[in-house]
Amino acid sequence: MRRSALFSILGIAGVASLAWVSVGYGQEDGRGPIAIRREGGGWVRTFSGTVPAEPRLRVMGHGPVTVEGGVSKDFSYTVNVKVMARTESEARRKLSRAVVQLSSERGTCVVRVPGGEALSTLTVRAPRLMAATVGTSDGKVDVRGVDGALHVNSRAGELFADRIRGDCELITGGGVISVGQVDGNLQCSTGAGKISVKTVHGQASLSTDGGDIAANEVGGEVTAQTRGGGVHIGSAGGAVSATSGGGEIVVDHAGGQVSAQNMAGPVRVSGAGGVHCESTGAVSLSNITGAMAVTTAMGSIFANLLGSRIADSFLATGNGDITVVIPSSVGVTIRAANQLSDSLKRIVSDYSTVQIGRRGTLLVAEGRVNGGGPLLQINGTGGTIFIKRH
Repeated sequence: MRRSALFSILGIAGVASLAWVSVGYGQEDGRGPIAIRREGGGWVRTFSGTVPAEPRLRVMGHGPVTVEGGVSKDFSYTVNVKVMARTESEARRKLSRAVVQLSSERGTCVVRVPGGEALSTLTVRAPRLMAATVGTSDGKVDVRGVDGALHVNSRAGELFADRIRGDCELITGGGVISVGQVDGNLQCSTGAGKISVKTVHGQASLSTDGGDIAANEVGGEVTAQTRGGGVHIGSAGGAVSATSGGGEIVVDHAGGQVSAQNMAGPVRVSGAGGVHCESTGAVSLSNITGAMAVTTAMGSIFANLLGSRIADSFLATGNGDITVVIPSSVGVTIRAANQLSDSLKRIVSDYSTVQIGRRGTLLVAEGRVNGGGPLLQINGTGGTIFIKRH
């Protein structure tokens, strides 16, 4: 009996009281031997049907899963079950044991597909989905059109999500994660692979053990961590915390403070409510409207105060130049020290109010620029400190 006919006979109440409904068990389906086909090096059996719609979906998969909500009047499914076998008779024995299980449990449509030696590819087209949960042993997961929360967990495989109206959680043991639009908060985690995000209206937490992270637009705070790759945040409505084990960290705009830690690469922040940075590479800052606390073990620091409203700040490098560009609209008090005192030219200032001289083994410079203001401390080693007029 076909799955859709079984639902029609039982009715929704009957299905809800049933623990599981199994589809496709047995060597024959009443019309002759089960239909299978050769595909690549394996054999495939297809199950398909429709069942009454439920507002929520839970999938227990063993292979690729595709779900799209808001595109169908009924809940329709297709499952391609593939096994490896040397002969057709061996394939028939294996596929005769394949079982697709569907049930209705308190407003949730539950789908369980065959696993073990079988790889099952599931496609679901559904009416409006208020929530969806997908778990699979391996394979790509693609979910679109959920009007509430989405949770996806795959042991290995690429993940994609788009048009998610609630919170979204995407976890894979290894694979690329791509996200279109999420109206709630977003959490992404992958053992290895790139994470790319277009639009998140809430907060975003993005983590990969190896790969680049790119988020175009996030309405709230952003946390981005990669052990081997770069981080690029286009726009964040709140604070940004970015950590990289090797690669460039770039933040185009953040509504709050940017905290950046880079073990082997440069950092560039083009607009933020403050910066706290620890790096082993070059650092470039502009349009900062708060305190700057920047240290780099090896690399130059460039800070353009045009458009900035800085608080007390600190810039230091273990080996490299430090350049500060100060426009006439920004008043600061300079206190600079360079451990290289072989020449007075190790500190160069366009402002006559900044006095340069030696103090013991240090070359120092102090003075008020544009009438003075917040304290800007500059410590250099192995390079030259430039205090420039914009």
